[in-house]
Amino acid sequence: MATVVVQPFEPSDVGRISTIDRQVIRAKLELVMAHLFPGFSGTVCVVAIGAVVWIQRRCSKAFPAYNLGPGGNPKEYEPILARYIRFAEFLIGLATGSIVLIVGSSTLHGNGGHLPWFYASPLLLLGGSVLYGLLFMAAQLVTMEEALHGNPHTAFSYALNETLGYSALICFLSGYIWLVYAVTNFA
Repeated sequence: MATVVVQPFEPSDVGRISTIDRQVIRAKLELVMAHLFPGFSGTVCVVAIGAVVWIQRRCSKAFPAYNLGPGGNPKEYEPILARYIRFAEFLIGLATGSIVLIVGSSTLHGNGGHLPWFYASPLLLLGGSVLYGLLFMAAQLVTMEEALHGNPHTAFSYALNETLGYSALICFLSGYIWLVYAVTNFA
């Protein structure tokens, strides 16, 4: 086990830290910080986002069943469904395009075709948004089919649809914010 000796410095010394010193500090911090695997934080975030949104959306449902569509007519929900599906397709397209572009450009970076470890978590969040988005589209279609067959739009399915949609959006936004932070601070 490597021992890291941290020397105290004054706040006024921050401006005088050279690039080489910053690299040494970063290398020492990487020795101290334990990572279970690259992307562990992103994986935890994907699961936590889904869990927190599910708890919030499920607890917000006061009634056992809800109307699907204006006035309770499921056929009037079709234009709304089309907008939701189109938005999910757009989000999935942006997320998958970003993943392919970032991973594909890794061959140009000279690390043997591998991305640095700090790209793993934001890429997993983008992947989580794709997963949640696909599940959202499937849940929307199943919900619509159920309503057209006369089955009630239950609080469970309502909360599930909201959870999947909001989780896809939150993972997408979080992944991009994390990606910008990783690129600007670590690269």
